[in-house]
Amino acid sequence: MALARGYAATDASKPLQPFTFERREPREDDVVISIKYSGICHSDIHQARNEWGNSVFPMVPGHEIAGIVTAVGAKVTKFKVGDRAGVGCFVDSCTACASRDVDLEQYMPGLVGTYNSVEADGKTPTQGGYSDSIVVKEGYVLSIPENLPFEATAPLLCAGITLYSPLRNWGAGPGKKVAIVGMGGLGHMGVKLAHAMGADVTVLSQSLSKKEDGLKLGADHYYATADAETFTKLASTFDLILCTVSAEIDWNAYLGLLKVDGTLVLLGVPEKPVPVHAFSLIPARRNLAGSMIGSIKETQEMLDFCGEHNIVSEIELIRMDQVNEAYERVIKSDVRYRFVIDMATL
Repeated sequence: MALARGYAATDASKPLQPFTFERREPREDDVVISIKYSGICHSDIHQARNEWGNSVFPMVPGHEIAGIVTAVGAKVTKFKVGDRAGVGCFVDSCTACASRDVDLEQYMPGLVGTYNSVEADGKTPTQGGYSDSIVVKEGYVLSIPENLPFEATAPLLCAGITLYSPLRNWGAGPGKKVAIVGMGGLGHMGVKLAHAMGADVTVLSQSLSKKEDGLKLGADHYYATADAETFTKLASTFDLILCTVSAEIDWNAYLGLLKVDGTLVLLGVPEKPVPVHAFSLIPARRNLAGSMIGSIKETQEMLDFCGEHNIVSEIELIRMDQVNEAYERVIKSDVRYRFVIDMATL
């Protein structure tokens, strides 16, 4: 076993603190990665504070990982020492399940999260990217395009794929009108990706405070949802709406913005149940859907797409010892647009 250093949540009520733990010995199909950058996702905060009720401590968060390969097992063929590598939201899945589907593995049984999960042996806890190294099976390691700035690529491993997957699934592209609800860490990635796919992109944000950013990043239109006229003006406009916020909103009002056969996709996780009136859906055959992340195959596709279009996240680089302050700022939406930890400061 190799010792690793990181920051961990040891209790839901305590700040993250320095933590030393063991990584498993590399097996013949493993890739060893020296972590250079780790993005901060809001789900890290939810889990570190046990807000979803399933946290196991001590926990090293982080599933937006960019690093350099330092060793490979004898059966590894896709990576070599020195390669740029990424690790996203999961590090294993059930490869023998009857229901296995490599295109939909993120929705299949047996998924092993990058942290706050248990490896396939049923007992070894997984620990995430707020650390100096990680050992991952080759099939769950991503290749990061050489042309992308390394630190700004890390958030693509969660924020990027979370937006890319529904955009691809619901056919965003030329001739399609796409709305992104929320101009934050997820939303700004949706703007960049939908624009690169050729869609007509609208941002629906509570205010116009980030309008300049939105238009610069690729939005064609930008509206304030605090203005009731927005919902009148844009009624029956969109083919696809991606909702990235977790706050309570008037779901029926947003459904009214969809065309016939349009789809509203939930990406954020509201605390309370989503109240929807049947007549917000039935008269226009509208759809209310949800989407999570993507498969390893789709995540690599996303990274390659971002490489082709020079797409990365807008970030604020921080030191490891600033992580607790960063958590508080994420909660206050005081970041444009993703925090990334420089692991050299660990």
